[in-house]
Amino acid sequence: MKEGYLDFDTYIRQGEPSQREKAGYWQAAIGLQAVDGLKVSSYLQNTACRHIEGDITIDEACELINQYYITKTAHDANDEDKEEADRVSANIVKVLSSPTFDFSTGGYQSVHRRVFEGVMKHAGELRKYDITKKEWVLEGDTVLYLNWEDLRRAIDYDLEQERAYSYKGKGQDEMISHLTKFVSGLWQIHAFGEGNTRTTAVFTIQYLRSLGFDVNNDLFAKHSWYFRNALVRANYHNIAKGIDYTPIYLERFFRNLLLGEQWDLRNRYLHIHPTKEWSVQPNLATPSSTPASTPQVPPQLQDKLHTDNLLIIRLIKVIGQEQLSIKQMLEGVGLKDRMNFLKYNLNPAIAEGFVRMLYPQSPRHPRQKYLLTAKGMALYNELTKKE
Repeated sequence: MKEGYLDFDTYIRQGEPSQREKAGYWQAAIGLQAVDGLKVSSYLQNTACRHIEGDITIDEACELINQYYITKTAHDANDEDKEEADRVSANIVKVLSSPTFDFSTGGYQSVHRRVFEGVMKHAGELRKYDITKKEWVLEGDTVLYLNWEDLRRAIDYDLEQERAYSYKGKGQDEMISHLTKFVSGLWQIHAFGEGNTRTTAVFTIQYLRSLGFDVNNDLFAKHSWYFRNALVRANYHNIAKGIDYTPIYLERFFRNLLLGEQWDLRNRYLHIHPTKEWSVQPNLATPSSTPASTPQVPPQLQDKLHTDNLLIIRLIKVIGQEQLSIKQMLEGVGLKDRMNFLKYNLNPAIAEGFVRMLYPQSPRHPRQKYLLTAKGMALYNELTKKE
């Protein structure tokens, strides 16, 4: 068995319901350690298997981990990192095993306290200093995190807004877009000095379960680093470098998680200046006979994929895989008159179902962007293939 990652596929495919559930929790818990470059020990792996088999309870598993490090005499390299990974993994499983969930600022802090209990001195406490973090995907730049004086007020506001929002009757695209905005905003507050991403992930899993979603823990197990970098890209912009907020990568994580789509969740697609090889993130569910990034188009649209409007075709080519502002689209099509562009290019493309707003419920959103619909992407790929 590979150290640092447990393959629970056998339990999940063939185990009893309780074993499948516990294996999923351990998968997510251990996988989330990767966001801080941590790996669990072989002792934790064996303890996890005993818990899944039903030999011990989760409380007994946590106590065994605790006693293991108290009585351990021989010390190996990276012992401190392994101890953190082991304790936090067991704590996360304990949190996820609980049927209770408190959707409040206190509940959010409680998740951090319970996850990092016995690991961090200030577990559950909001940070009292400002932070920056150099990011590989940003070429060493940092996301602008909230100043520490306003943390509680910001969390209260975000949770209040989310509590007032109703997912009932919403389409899949709108639902995913809204969820992405909520989770990325909560993460960007960066309430805690350390363990912010792991806390946000556990809180998100609990929240989605409270909404009735059947969450695929395997994604958090295998793609936790992508999840974090997608949060980074969703909250970073640099006007001087021509880079705007890019939530599409986080949206694709949630589309895989909740809709069963199969976007290729590898980190190199998230770099602000990817190489040509990594510039287009493919959807692996697409048949190999068609371009890999083509979304599945509903049958009722199959006979309406084409348009004779050359202005719409030009706009589709300009937008492509991107999310563009009106200014960027104007530059792309080589026009200066905004009103004529809206009247003869953008509005007809939206009306015919080829282009959509990133924030459809807020047309005047300050970060409003436009992207291709599934129908628009299908036509874009057909045009690209012909060329």
